[in-house]
Amino acid sequence: MQNGTAIQLFHWYTTDDGTYWKQVAEMAPQLAELGITAAWLPPAFKAAAGGVSTGYDVYDLYDLGEFDQKNTVRTKYGTVEEYINAVKALQQAAVQVIVDIVLNHKGGGDETEKVMAVKVNPHNRNEIISEPYEIEAFTKFYFPGRQGKYSEFIWDHQCFSGVDYDHLTGETDIFNLLNEWGHDWEELPDDEMGNYDYLMYNDIEFRNPAVREELCNWGKWYYDKIGFDGVRLDAVKHISPKFYNEWLGCLRAATGKEIFAVGEYWAPGDIDRLHRYLDSTEGNMSLFDTALHLNLHQASAAGNTYDMSTILNNTLVSTAPTKAVTIVENHDTQPLQSLEAPVEPWFKPLAYALILLRQDGYPCIFYPDLFGTHYTDIGRDGNEHEIWMPEITELKGLLLARSNYAYGLQRDYFDHPNCIGWTREGDGEHNGCAVLLSNGDAGIKKMEIGERYANKTFIDLLQKRQEIVTIDESGFAEFYCDPGSVSVWVQQDQ
Repeated sequence: MQNGTAIQLFHWYTTDDGTYWKQVAEMAPQLAELGITAAWLPPAFKAAAGGVSTGYDVYDLYDLGEFDQKNTVRTKYGTVEEYINAVKALQQAAVQVIVDIVLNHKGGGDETEKVMAVKVNPHNRNEIISEPYEIEAFTKFYFPGRQGKYSEFIWDHQCFSGVDYDHLTGETDIFNLLNEWGHDWEELPDDEMGNYDYLMYNDIEFRNPAVREELCNWGKWYYDKIGFDGVRLDAVKHISPKFYNEWLGCLRAATGKEIFAVGEYWAPGDIDRLHRYLDSTEGNMSLFDTALHLNLHQASAAGNTYDMSTILNNTLVSTAPTKAVTIVENHDTQPLQSLEAPVEPWFKPLAYALILLRQDGYPCIFYPDLFGTHYTDIGRDGNEHEIWMPEITELKGLLLARSNYAYGLQRDYFDHPNCIGWTREGDGEHNGCAVLLSNGDAGIKKMEIGERYANKTFIDLLQKRQEIVTIDESGFAEFYCDPGSVSVWVQQDQ
């Protein structure tokens, strides 16, 4: 069986000219050829910002680029017909489709309602800082452009637990709505911000059974419409795990399939929070390894002062490997974005070797790292910046190594602060490989790859080193890498 490798097939600055779905369809064979087995696609539904929205300010879950809403029929990515064609093209190329699910909030309400609310401390949402009073909030969603097609459900203030804007006064703050489902926030597994139920826009009230039923019905409709293979769940740290246990159960029961699910839970440096959420979701989903991402970011910034022997410490891939989806970068961490913490380009080949060529974790690579990109935006300093994210030239070779060589018994050599390595012995269908990387000087390390390779010669698949390495009778050899680089050694003339 081929190693699974996913790609986030978009980034925050993906083109907004409506051609994206067509581009995806055209790319499908190339992705399969590179060893990609799954593609994470962006939120496909109509959002508050219409045709320029990345999709996370979700407005109408049932509008996949079909209805004239928010001043556009298409989404940023194209029309519903083009979306369906893109999904089919990927699946015909044996690339599974992971769709982005955004259920934490809704934006762009159609009408306001007068509702009772209290203001809360933004840094401790359990601290109420006002008496109850009436505000005017955009909490009425009836989707006039769709006119009840697919669903006649009307969203109102009983469907939301919080908002961030009072239209009566023009005030922006965090307001907890006082509805029949509770005069507080929903219970979450940890106490960040006191309670981090509220994130943005109109926060969905999952204690309302009508809301849960509607979202379960929508999940079934979305699967029937698109036929996806997996789901990426946005902002799960702000959503009660009880809801996603129920929602995923409904989806899997309706489809008869064990739909893959991965949740986005940003908790850099706090592995305990990731484990608490995993425990509370009872094995129903995986999580992105944001703890590993932080290590990679810090290692890239620290250069040769970072202790590479510790780079997997306190990560999900080392403590819950079957539930870890590993990343080097994504749309939130890329330069100029909200959680900006990029991995420096010099270190990315090392980082990708760590997630692609080891036995644990499900790696997800990032579109700009494979194909490169260029964009401009306003940074945190208020100034416009021009950003170039170059293609990582080694990445295609690392994908080849994952597809063809990263199998079988793994032996680790995390025994030096600057130079670490491991070997994969291979299996009955694949020969193995030896991986050596250094964040300092040129590296050399004696490693065991197995007696099956006695007297065989190995070369660097990435062509960084020109030596020919011969394996000794006991299955050992000395392997090499350049300064600040990675080499992948495979058997010559196989």
